[in-house]
Amino acid sequence: MTRSIHRSLAALLLCALAAVAGGCASPDGLAAGEPAPPVSIQPRPEPLWPAWGDDSPRSPGAEAGNGRTPPAPLPHAPALGPNGLAGVDVAAVVRADRNMAHYATRGRIDGPGEPGLRPPVYLDLTGDGKPELIVAADTDSGRTALTVYTAQDGKIVPVLFATGRRMAVESLGRDLLTRTAADAGGRQAVRYQWDGQRMTVVSEERRYGGCGSGGTSGAPSAPGVSSGAQRGRVGR
Repeated sequence: MTRSIHRSLAALLLCALAAVAGGCASPDGLAAGEPAPPVSIQPRPEPLWPAWGDDSPRSPGAEAGNGRTPPAPLPHAPALGPNGLAGVDVAAVVRADRNMAHYATRGRIDGPGEPGLRPPVYLDLTGDGKPELIVAADTDSGRTALTVYTAQDGKIVPVLFATGRRMAVESLGRDLLTRTAADAGGRQAVRYQWDGQRMTVVSEERRYGGCGSGGTSGAPSAPGVSSGAQRGRVGR
């Protein structure tokens, strides 16, 4: 029996040495000394205009423009220089856009509670490495109009127009997320993504009741969204 015990101990010792020499993997799939893979960080919404947060009662939501034809360049927009959209006169662009022209009469504003044009934001939404121009205008009635302009063949093209009440706008990777007061109460969140021609809706949700109440969702979210949140550059 003693010889049997010695043989068992020797066999166990040999197995242990073989495991160390061979780098046997641990139960979690990692070999001894192998570093754990990096954790993938999910994108988080980044507000484009933080002062106009969706929890601010002064924040002047989103009814997306649903034009069927491809976006057309603005016929009387200023010419693009070497700096692209970052170098154009924003007020001149707004005046050349028939959807936004009447919002330009109030001039520029620097905070919520007044009607006028918010400071412009520049953010690459198409993935071509060049920033788009994002403009929002607030009205006396508490509604907001949001437009995204891109540069195509040296011309300025509007690729998104949305309106709503108490609008807060965030970036989520290269997507835009608008949060507005829903007509039937509660909040509405709409996510837009570049589809090669324009910013289109990829998900929409309506939530009713107070914060944290669970609420009721509307349209289901669409799969396949971009990652890597980034904050846009606000023009001054």
